[in-house]
Amino acid sequence: MQLIYGFILAIVVVYAAYRAHSLDKSGAYAATLVGTIIFGIGGWQWAILLLTFFITSSALSRAFKNRKQELNEKFSKGHERDAGQVFGNGGLAVLFAALHAFYPGSIIPWVGFAASLAAVNADTWATELGVLNPTPPRLITDLSQRVEKGTSGGISLWGTGASLLGASLIALLAVSLSPTGTLTTAHWLLITLAGLAGSLFDSYLGATVQAMYYCPTDKKETEKHPLHTCGTQTIHIRGWE
Repeated sequence: MQLIYGFILAIVVVYAAYRAHSLDKSGAYAATLVGTIIFGIGGWQWAILLLTFFITSSALSRAFKNRKQELNEKFSKGHERDAGQVFGNGGLAVLFAALHAFYPGSIIPWVGFAASLAAVNADTWATELGVLNPTPPRLITDLSQRVEKGTSGGISLWGTGASLLGASLIALLAVSLSPTGTLTTAHWLLITLAGLAGSLFDSYLGATVQAMYYCPTDKKETEKHPLHTCGTQTIHIRGWE
């Protein structure tokens, strides 16, 4: 019966997100599956953590639009999340929710679930707020090198601070709402640091394996492929195709 309630709640949330253009069609189907499993197996505490990530990240993606407009060519996905992004952000969380079904008395699935959401929340907050840093970011693999704002692998004080805040918010909720025993300040710190580490690791991947392309017409690097915003075919320059 709880799975049915989870499915209904997921449908309501996904429909609202789809109408708000936070999800495309493939993302809506994927989010329905993710939400049903997490809401249905975990319950309301698990739902709150997932919704906190989704609502805050969606809101931040729309904030400061004018400041971000010039960076749009760096972001290949836009504000609407597709199925790949939904599973990328929520896949590990689903795994921990499923683990909770087999070990309902263990605190490990809850802590793992919170840490996975702390990581994706930290990464999203870093991406959305890091572009507001007054100076260009530095490449995580070579801190002496400045890069353009929006470049994959770029980090800044603003972005790192936002990452820490995003992770700590999820950690605070995890400690406050724990359904399987009391969590301590040590758990809050563990989840927060796990979220920050996940965000920094994502930046490292962005600097090393993220596929980047070049538009010969606009003479700019971009993640867009096979065509840039101007319609020109982009050329692979680094990372994994």
